[in-house]
Amino acid sequence: MRKIVFAAALTTLGTTVCQAEEPSAILEIGAASETSLSGGTGFGLSIAVEASPIEDVLEIEAGISPLFSHGQTEWDADFLFKKPWTLSDTVEFMAGIGPSWSHTLSAGKTTDNFGVAVAGDFMFWPWAGRKVGWYMEPSYGYTFGHDHEQSLSISIGVLIPIP
Repeated sequence: MRKIVFAAALTTLGTTVCQAEEPSAILEIGAASETSLSGGTGFGLSIAVEASPIEDVLEIEAGISPLFSHGQTEWDADFLFKKPWTLSDTVEFMAGIGPSWSHTLSAGKTTDNFGVAVAGDFMFWPWAGRKVGWYMEPSYGYTFGHDHEQSLSISIGVLIPIP
């Protein structure tokens, strides 16, 4: 009986230690660029947080990007559902889709559009322990507004695990 209790305690301890190493979320901070397929390019920042509610099956990411171009400011936000794949000990890839919203101020006129975003997310963890990494996330956006704008975006930046 003592052997069974001892084995159960070791198994529980091992599981707890392994789970503690996995971050509860990952913060993404970087630079962003978006190009409309009808013309015009904006540059700005990208901030996102992603969490994994179902390990190796589902990642959820919420992000926002203020983008600036000549005479225009645009705030883009998205909420993506991603499928992760571990390619190696240091590289992960995720493909995702989800709703997006953009708020644009141009020439004193404000517009809001809802749409969909499709993204591929490459995550690189070059150092042991995954204390910090970097990412590259290309994406495609389509708005449901009257102009049905299509855009290509990319964000590149730093990954910071949140314990």
